[in-house]
Amino acid sequence: MLGCVIHGQDDLRVAELPAPEPGPGQALVAVRYGGVCGSDLHYWRHGGVGDFRLREPMVLGHEVVGTVVGYGAGASGPAPGAAVAVHPATPCGVCPECSDGRRNVCRDTRYLGSAARFPHVQGGFAAQVVVPCEQLRALPDGLELRRAALAEPLSVALHAVRRAGEVAGRHVLVTGAGPIGCLVVAAAKAAGAARVTVTDLLPEALEYARVAGAGTLVRADDPGDPGWPCEVDVAIEASGVAAGLDTCLRRVRRGGVVVQLGMLPPGHSAFAGNLVVSREIELRGAFRFDGEFDQALELLAGEVAFDGLISAVVSVREAESAFALAADRSRSCKVLLDFAVAP
Repeated sequence: MLGCVIHGQDDLRVAELPAPEPGPGQALVAVRYGGVCGSDLHYWRHGGVGDFRLREPMVLGHEVVGTVVGYGAGASGPAPGAAVAVHPATPCGVCPECSDGRRNVCRDTRYLGSAARFPHVQGGFAAQVVVPCEQLRALPDGLELRRAALAEPLSVALHAVRRAGEVAGRHVLVTGAGPIGCLVVAAAKAAGAARVTVTDLLPEALEYARVAGAGTLVRADDPGDPGWPCEVDVAIEASGVAAGLDTCLRRVRRGGVVVQLGMLPPGHSAFAGNLVVSREIELRGAFRFDGEFDQALELLAGEVAFDGLISAVVSVREAESAFALAADRSRSCKVLLDFAVAP
């Protein structure tokens, strides 16, 4: 079967992989679509994401959907042939964070396609993948696989909005109109935000934010843009650059909340820390998600506008071209790999 393996910086290979067999408690899934995530692009372009560096070849991918093939001993779930989404995380369930209900920051979690631990956790960009059966989610009625591939990044966005606290009736600023930023827009609107302003350097990216429901679009490199708000109630940084965090801290009101969602470059990042003190700004991190995955599937089932965020579907055989397209935000928002051609 074909799989998409990263060997190092700029070394992405589509290779024949051995077909997996499900063990006890596991499910075998035939993958149909896999969404190319910003972290996948970081592994490809930089050999790592944040402080997580590649130390061995790794199958990429954690945004995967497909159909159930079968189960190993003692495992059960949706019937073979059922359409499913795969929750990519396997928390340990016993660490202090899991015990405190914060499984998304489990210190010993396994996450598909992640170099956070060694040996790395192999990902889901393969024609077939084996996962714990508890990670399968049957798709709600009316949700087809193509749109369901957005469930994982939408879950990230929903968690970030949850971390922001109450947003109903409030003005939310989102810095960065990449796929995650656009889905944060949708999540904020679903949570009742009265107004969402989005900033980005690229007009093409801002148009995707409009599709997601943003009311005001601002060029981040134009201080004279009339769309700039004087202040907002909540700011969510989704660009992963220090300048975006600086914008959030300077635009949020006194006593407001800033959520850092974008993964900043490794090492130290300078930011306007004195504003956190003098204006009593609450600066919060948001990392991955947990139960939001089920909420994401329900939202996707009820809203066809999400289809407009899927820019292209590309055969896994052309994975490098798909990655190049996904990395060019002037031409794409979310790019999906299609594994239907992979025997």
